[in-house]
Amino acid sequence: MKRREFVKHTALTAGLMTIGGVSLSSFSASQAKKITILHTNDVHSHIDPFGPEEGRNSNKGGVARRATIIESIRKENPNTLLLDAGDIFQGTPYFNFYGGELEFKLMSMLKYDVATIGNHDFDNGIEGLHAQLPYAGFKFVSANYDFSNTVMDTFVKPYEIIIKDTIKIGIFGLGIALEGLVMKDLYKETKYLNPIDIAQDMSAILKNEEKCDLVICLSHLGYDYKNESNKVSDLSLARATENIDLIIGGHTHTFLKEPTVVKNRKERDVLVNQVGCYGLYLGRIDFYFDSEKSKTSEGSSIII
Repeated sequence: MKRREFVKHTALTAGLMTIGGVSLSSFSASQAKKITILHTNDVHSHIDPFGPEEGRNSNKGGVARRATIIESIRKENPNTLLLDAGDIFQGTPYFNFYGGELEFKLMSMLKYDVATIGNHDFDNGIEGLHAQLPYAGFKFVSANYDFSNTVMDTFVKPYEIIIKDTIKIGIFGLGIALEGLVMKDLYKETKYLNPIDIAQDMSAILKNEEKCDLVICLSHLGYDYKNESNKVSDLSLARATENIDLIIGGHTHTFLKEPTVVKNRKERDVLVNQVGCYGLYLGRIDFYFDSEKSKTSEGSSIII
């Protein structure tokens, strides 16, 4: 896809954000290292694009179209990561018939790097999720689901670290409370741990012990709950923690035109982003690092 054609697919919602008080103008384009983060959430087994009679979603989405755009961005910047924030399963007959095999195979073909687990990924039971893992050529992270007494033990790590152009990127995952949302028979002995406590621990490990330059949380907690203050959301998580640079969210199917900037408990900026559902959009956030690895970012939402 030519660059001008690719730009047509990009929503006019790009926004410049700063982290640590450094503006993009202070970077030299020739010297800055650029890391591109692409992300999806709540795709819900939508493989094909929506048809022309599908209302507001008509002629949008589709894995093949997403693959074309991702390939174009990777050619533009080889230092690109592709992430997913959960609810990969459930929503079309593809899942009913193949049980998740097709979704994982296609994500592997698109070369996803890391994903977290959403509540609907348990819809065929934890055994059903485990059975599809051989088709997943990418990593799963979840720090607040304790799988130690289940078949998923050892198959899901709390975090993963990826290095691109000497930039060390730490990625950890968080899932929503399953009790009352998913039948106990489906998630079995999976234990839910407090996401704020876990996020504090994980981000401290990644920032201070692992010396990551960029800390990303893949969250399936939900963007915000205005009338339910007892629920942990991405916004409340950002405010209550430190050391997280970016929260990529899911669950609430929230479409953000650009990432939300939230002050953490140390009054530093955290980016929070989510791109709706069904593979209709692809999130993109570009981080720029100077020679001392101070960073700034630029975010946009791409229509598929």
